[in-house]
Amino acid sequence: MSLSGLFLLIFLALHLALNLAALVSPELYESVCKFMEVNTFVRIMVPVLPAGFIVHILFSLFIEFNNWTARPREIAYRVPNRSKATSWASKNMFVLGIIVLCFLFFHLCHFWAHMQLQQFIGGEIEDGYKLVVDLFRSSPFSLFNCALYIVWFCAIYYHVSHGFWSAFQTIGMNNSVWLPRLQCLAKLYAAVIFLGNSLIPICIHCGCCG
Repeated sequence: MSLSGLFLLIFLALHLALNLAALVSPELYESVCKFMEVNTFVRIMVPVLPAGFIVHILFSLFIEFNNWTARPREIAYRVPNRSKATSWASKNMFVLGIIVLCFLFFHLCHFWAHMQLQQFIGGEIEDGYKLVVDLFRSSPFSLFNCALYIVWFCAIYYHVSHGFWSAFQTIGMNNSVWLPRLQCLAKLYAAVIFLGNSLIPICIHCGCCG
């Protein structure tokens, strides 16, 4: 669970770095898309990434099921006595994960289905930058699309802000010195992911770039 989570955290950072190219120029973004189409490492990672998601989801379901079945039936509906130090995100990781997964499907329908999938099946690959502009600026539902994506990024923020330090805690970095540092770093990392990703639809919609 922790290793698959750390793998996905690395992917989130790389994904953001590549997508920020859309704020620089359409040409740079298209160059990034072309690079991803022909790069051997990226092609290798294409099946690895969904495998990481599947492993992470299956472990989440397994842990949630074990937690649910471990509770005595007669107290299953009682409100537990939770510590004040327990964050809202830690109490709702499973629900946040479901929200992130649902929006991920929404995102894949917008981009992956028109680009990477087309490359795989031998179809016509659409212009990546045009897809971004159509979704966040040209579409009659562009403002709604922007809002949906920002909600998604917000869910990712809360999921990651707990999952980041929790993953390191699971692999042994849970002493009193490192844990506060990791919790602080988790919030910083989650904030960068949220703000960076939110900046893209906002700037595209407002016409600040491209």
